[in-house]
Amino acid sequence: MQTLYVELGERRYPIFIGSDLNPQSLLAPYIHGQQVMIVSNETVAPLYLEHYQQSIQALGKTVATCILPDGEKYKNSEHLNLIFDALLQAGFNRDCTVLALGGGVIGDMAGFASACFQRGVYFIQVPTTLLSQVDSSVGGKTGINHPLGKNMIGAFQQPQVVLADMSQLDTLPDRELSAGLSEVIKYALLGDSGFLVWLEQNMDGLVQRDAHLLAEAVYRSCAHKARIVANDEKEQGERALLNLGHTFGHAIESYLGYGEWLHGEAVAVGMIMAADLSHRMGWLSADDVQRTKNIILRANLPVVCPKIPLDQFLSYMSHDKKVLNGQLRLVLMKQLGKAVITKEFDVELMKQAILANQR
Repeated sequence: MQTLYVELGERRYPIFIGSDLNPQSLLAPYIHGQQVMIVSNETVAPLYLEHYQQSIQALGKTVATCILPDGEKYKNSEHLNLIFDALLQAGFNRDCTVLALGGGVIGDMAGFASACFQRGVYFIQVPTTLLSQVDSSVGGKTGINHPLGKNMIGAFQQPQVVLADMSQLDTLPDRELSAGLSEVIKYALLGDSGFLVWLEQNMDGLVQRDAHLLAEAVYRSCAHKARIVANDEKEQGERALLNLGHTFGHAIESYLGYGEWLHGEAVAVGMIMAADLSHRMGWLSADDVQRTKNIILRANLPVVCPKIPLDQFLSYMSHDKKVLNGQLRLVLMKQLGKAVITKEFDVELMKQAILANQR
């Protein structure tokens, strides 16, 4: 097992990364109060809920559960209320702990619920997908979607601990694994050219689920994110770099309908659009763009999106959280492994990059 820490002063918390981790011993110091609400979904619960329920009950805790339907399309206020219903019906008080057992949707919703219930209760992340292990479970961003924009309603709610168990990836569908690799590739492109070389050398093994390679990818991704979050918890500056590909990707998700494409799939095409625009601005070479496409293709991810009317694509982009004073800011690449946040881009070139990467 490897351990990383997100350094936030008194709110410092660990990320445990390994296989067949023991939740009873690892989570015991981080469960507050006697009441634990495990939030999961209909896919993950049959696989792992009983194990976590029994482990926590063995600590003398009262455990209740809230099982939501599985999918991005359920990440909304209606299903968020089901968590509040479960907490209230179980008679939970403000000294309770909410545990998210699932992927990014469950983590985001359970975290947001924990931030709101009785104005804030304790929160634990047990991410069961690669995407949630390397990205959404770390850093405290929680929330739900709105028809006009993804993740537009939420709160910063840091967990007490993150437990990333590589053995849970054995049950992950291939498509979901690839979606997680998209976020792994993102870390390399935005800030670590050496990691990009490592991914190029090891992508085949990652796709084939080599446990040691996956653990290394998770560790390196989390280490990168933990450093950025420690420097900029509330995304006032550097943390926005973590949105490489996301402004374009969220537009794709919003237009197609949440859940039609997985988040990582949309981000993959978004990163190619960002690379394409960076090339049109003279920052990346044509070879750099092709190198970006190649690593994304090797992860079994799409490199173009369905045709989306440009005016609607731009409308969804205008609702992005990085819009500041009415002006869109993008995360682009000065070079592979070095991203920047900028509002200094040519809108016509951006339109060309969007259109060039649709089919």
